[in-house]
Amino acid sequence: MFSKKNEEGYSTPMDGIHYKTLSYGDKTLMAKFKLEKDKVLPEHEHPHEQIGLLISGRINLTIDGELHEVHPGDSWCIPGGVEHRADIIEDSVAVEVFSPVREDFLP
Repeated sequence: MFSKKNEEGYSTPMDGIHYKTLSYGDKTLMAKFKLEKDKVLPEHEHPHEQIGLLISGRINLTIDGELHEVHPGDSWCIPGGVEHRADIIEDSVAVEVFSPVREDFLP
């Protein structure tokens, strides 16, 4: 699968949290997130391993109760089944890869 850059097609599961699936295969899915300042992605967990990279902005990411101040260029890996949340400090953009594929993120 190949995807060209395109700023259309974002989903908004909650106020200030926007995501778009970029590419996916049989075992992984990559998504881009646009996160608005002062919004919160509440604590949650899912069975998917999640690897991310902050492209721009600043967030506070809490993984399994441990707070991480995240700046552009920082990356993370969240094992499946681990609770996590994000507090958006500045307008931010992140790219994340999920394995296995998140069926709920498929176009």
